[in-house]
Amino acid sequence: MNRFHTPVLLKEVLGFLRVKRGARYIDATLGGGGHSKKILELGGIVLGIDQDEDAIKYVKNQKSKIKNRDNLILALGNFKNINEIAHLKGFDRVSAVLFDLGVSSYQLENPQRGFSYQKEGPLDMRMDRRLGVKAADLLSILTKRELYELFSKLGEEHNAWVISENIVRARGIKPIKTTEDLVLLIGETLGEKGRVSALLRRLIAKRVFQALRIAVNDELNNLKEALPEVYSLLDKKGRLIVISYHSLEDRIVKNTFKNFKLKGMGIIVTKKPVVADMEEIKENKRSKSAKLRVFEKV
Repeated sequence: MNRFHTPVLLKEVLGFLRVKRGARYIDATLGGGGHSKKILELGGIVLGIDQDEDAIKYVKNQKSKIKNRDNLILALGNFKNINEIAHLKGFDRVSAVLFDLGVSSYQLENPQRGFSYQKEGPLDMRMDRRLGVKAADLLSILTKRELYELFSKLGEEHNAWVISENIVRARGIKPIKTTEDLVLLIGETLGEKGRVSALLRRLIAKRVFQALRIAVNDELNNLKEALPEVYSLLDKKGRLIVISYHSLEDRIVKNTFKNFKLKGMGIIVTKKPVVADMEEIKENKRSKSAKLRVFEKV
């Protein structure tokens, strides 16, 4: 299962889930099924949701290797529709819901998906390939001001204005269609500002790609919609567990949990976000930026 995506903070997630035999759980971001597989092994019944058809196909193909596989129900869809999907699949009340946000290892490693600044491929970045707008489309139609807003807010990039200027200039000469086109353009832009280290160039490219990915998939709005919807699905003492990978996601989770608590809806189990230990970070670099927060319904 790990070939598709290595589950982050697995030991910690299982501890907070407190899996009971025959209880129902929703994995709202199935990915390669790593978290779900462990829940199934412990006797839980799982609804695995993912908007990426490749993830659903991968887990289906791996199903024969999963213990208690008949207790795994799969659904292709966006977690912003979690309530509707859960009702359709008979998961009206569950013991816990898990979100492992961001991109999967598979999505980053597959050049044709266009998520990684380190892999040459088309500037796509759609998690759900039924969506109409790709990253290349945003680069071709957004104004300089709109690009600046995108890179500065969603990428938290300080060079957002000069990068936006160069994108508008460059696309007037030739369309920006591939990940390599964009990476080279970012490098040229930074070159105009003087010497910049290779490490800093990679960091800036990472932020620009992050911003485009978030915009293409409307990730922050989807998360804002989904978290309140989850509450009605939880049993008493049911838990909402979220793993985020950047400050924008984590802020939404933190503020949502605080709002739940202020309304007397439950308790925040994690006073501070749980992070990966050095051993896990060595084995899985993606876990370095992971933050896990847990809320429990009263």
